[in-house]
Amino acid sequence: MKAQTFTITAESGVHARPATLLVNKAGQFESEVNVAYKDKTVNLKSIMGVMSLGIPKGAEIEVSATGSDEEEAINGVAEVIKEHLGE
Repeated sequence: MKAQTFTITAESGVHARPATLLVNKAGQFESEVNVAYKDKTVNLKSIMGVMSLGIPKGAEIEVSATGSDEEEAINGVAEVIKEHLGE
């Protein structure tokens, strides 16, 4: 399993558009990809799951991946986060 923590710096947090980008990117990998915020973890391939977290600006999230392409999955999701949501 690989995991990485990110801080969301986008003013509007993780709203529908960036959530869709994250879900689409996670869906490109075979690995199981999850995102955790506070005490809740959801499948990053599920738009409803991601939106249910209500991730605001300033939130720290952890993205984890388990599977044959876990390293690539983390790196791909990290690119989307850095480009659209923060660091």
